[in-house]
This record gives sequence, structure tokens and C-alpha cells, in this order.
Amino acid sequence: MSSSCIMLVLTNIKTQLKSFLLEIGELSYFTSRFFKEAFKRPFEIKELLRQCYLMGNRSLLLVGVTGFIIGLVLTLQTRPTLIEFGAVSWMPSMVGISIVREIGPIITALVCAGKIGSGIGAELGSMRVTEQIDAMEVSGTNPFKYLVVTRVLATTLMLPLLVIIGDAIALYGSFLVENLKGNVSFTLFFNQVFNSLEFGDIIPATIKSFFFGFAIGIVGCFKGYYCKKGTAGVGKAANTAVVFTSLLLFIIDFIAVFVTDIFYDL
Repeated sequence: MSSSCIMLVLTNIKTQLKSFLLEIGELSYFTSRFFKEAFKRPFEIKELLRQCYLMGNRSLLLVGVTGFIIGLVLTLQTRPTLIEFGAVSWMPSMVGISIVREIGPIITALVCAGKIGSGIGAELGSMRVTEQIDAMEVSGTNPFKYLVVTRVLATTLMLPLLVIIGDAIALYGSFLVENLKGNVSFTLFFNQVFNSLEFGDIIPATIKSFFFGFAIGIVGCFKGYYCKKGTAGVGKAANTAVVFTSLLLFIIDFIAVFVTDIFYDL
């Protein structure tokens, strides 16, 4: 490879790294502005409730179907291995801990990142392109509080509820497989699931669900609120919102698991 090609690659990497760091700085400022505006009056309660209903209602079917399939697939894939080792009786406990601790929250968050995050990015991006946000600023309305704060709070509040519903449906899907394959009753299956779960499994999973919801809302709003002009910018805002949020979710999940593991060791 010639020296000119190497210089071109290094320049490209430097440009992308600089752009990434600038975006991280802008997102940090955007987040600090959210916390500043969230505690100021007036509070947009009606818009917050409307956003909670829209986000929860529109995502419920997708989360339910995804959770049901996860429960079916996880049980079908794991059952033969447990039978081989003579440990099929541990299936409800294994599935319950796996879904509640990790699989349920992260899969639900990824589904909502694609559904809610892209929707927020596209909606706010189209409002920016059509100058509706500028019109709100001129008319004396605080668009940041009305558009951003309500949506971020709605995603933060609704995602844990969606995670709980998704976990319940996934466990029911797992029960159906066990009932058909192993003739396990409903009572026996869920007694084993709940006996295997502890507060140390439920509380960290619930807490990180709030952070997942906050990440989905803040990134989607950030990408849409500062969308560039043109219809291409709207599509790019929706696309980058999903990609950036998915990466951020995995980082948050890693930090949550790392911190939880430290507390377990203590």
C-alpha cells in the first residue's frame, strides 16, 4: 500500500473520530438541557400521557410477539441439551432467570429502539425540515419542553412496563413448549420459575430498563431535533437514531452487568 493511501485512510479515520467526539459532546449538552427543562414549569402532563399511550400501545403487539417467539425458541433450543445431561427439570428455572435477567430487557429495548427510536427521529426530523419547530419558537412556545422532554420521559416510563409484559409473554411461550413436550402443568412451571428468581435478579433488570428507555428517547429526540435540511436528512436521522441507540444499549447493559457482578461479589 502506497504512502498516499495510508495517509488517506488515516485522515478518514481522524475525520470520523472527530465527528464522533463532537456528536458525543452535543448529545451530552442535549442531555443536560433535558434535565434542566424537565423540572421547570409548566409541566406538559397532557402531552406526556398522550406520548405514553402512543408509545406503549403501538409497541405492545410487537413486543408481545417477539417475547412469545423468544420463549418458544429458547426452550426448543435448550431442551435437547438439558435432556442429554438429565437436567430437563431445571428448564423452568433456567428460562426464567435467563429471560428476566438479560434476554427480556435487552431484546425488548432493541425492538423499541427500532420502533420508537426511529419513529421519534423521523417525526421530529420532519418537523424540523418543515420548520414547525421554528414556528413554535417564534410563537413563544418552548418546543424543547413540549417535544423532547415529554417523549424522553414517556420512553423512560413505558419501557419497564413493556419489559415486564414481554417477560411474562416469553415465559408463557416457554410454558407452552414444556406443556406439549414434557406435560408440565402451568402451576408447576411457574412455581419453579418464581422459586428460582430473587430480588437480585428482578431489581437490577428493572433499573436498567429505565436507563434503556431514557437512552432510546434521548437519542431519538437528539437525532430528530437537530436533523439536517431535506427529506434525506429525515431518513438519516431515523436510521442513525436506531444504530446509535442500539450501540448505546449494549454499552449500558455491559455497565449494568458489570456493576451488578461487583455487588454479587461483595
